[in-house]
Amino acid sequence: MKLTYIMTLVLLGLISYPTRVLAQVDQLPNQSFVNTLSQSKRPNFPDNGAPIGRRKGGTSRDGCTPLNTPITALVPGEEIADESKSFLAFTTYEYPTFWVFVPELPKNAVLGEFQLQDENGKNIYKTYLSLPRKASVVDIKLPHNPQSALKINKNYQWYFKVFCGNPQQMPEYFYVNAWIQRVPLNSNLESQLKRTQSRKYTTYALNQIWQDALTNLATLRRYDPKSQLFTKDWTLLLKDVGLAEFATAPIVELESGQKTITQSN
Repeated sequence: MKLTYIMTLVLLGLISYPTRVLAQVDQLPNQSFVNTLSQSKRPNFPDNGAPIGRRKGGTSRDGCTPLNTPITALVPGEEIADESKSFLAFTTYEYPTFWVFVPELPKNAVLGEFQLQDENGKNIYKTYLSLPRKASVVDIKLPHNPQSALKINKNYQWYFKVFCGNPQQMPEYFYVNAWIQRVPLNSNLESQLKRTQSRKYTTYALNQIWQDALTNLATLRRYDPKSQLFTKDWTLLLKDVGLAEFATAPIVELESGQKTITQSN
């Protein structure tokens, strides 16, 4: 299946002349980087056989009270009828950060779970999470240990679940799932990242490395929430993958609880 999402940040001028455009970006520290780019024809993403997941939360059974707004994985995808499918996202990190929008939840939904598997479905990492009581964009970080490190050019599937009560007594839950692949950090990309300095999300976006673009920009926005520049770029980044409705949600770091780690062969 073709990877059909298109990012405003990845325009024809960027693909053809990345060095020139990135230099322009660095010279305009107080201007949204998208304003420095040509608004001409956008390229289509190539067909890379990306696996498909579930971007908007479904339920494991019918025992969960419907949510006004679904749990949503902040990943590239597309809307098809009443379904929202997610595609493979890229990262350069061994231990990437994963992002999910969690809406306001019922009082009995207080526990979440994050699970990472290899492409064969073998568990690599699992952790329980305390959930925010207000609608938020949340991040989940992989622990820095060999068992959970992503290998280059390997596909991994991840799940985020919100239980509708005690998972030991009532295992119903809402969930999303998506795919991620670690790609090499080559010398050309490293050179581009050095030129963009603190605003590395510009380079990641140009190179279609969605996971790292999102993480870098979300981190900058969390620590400088009053920045009009980061706010504008955050909105545009989410808008281009059909997730603009979550741009104003606060960004919250979740607290991990009990962890279970399984060695991947």
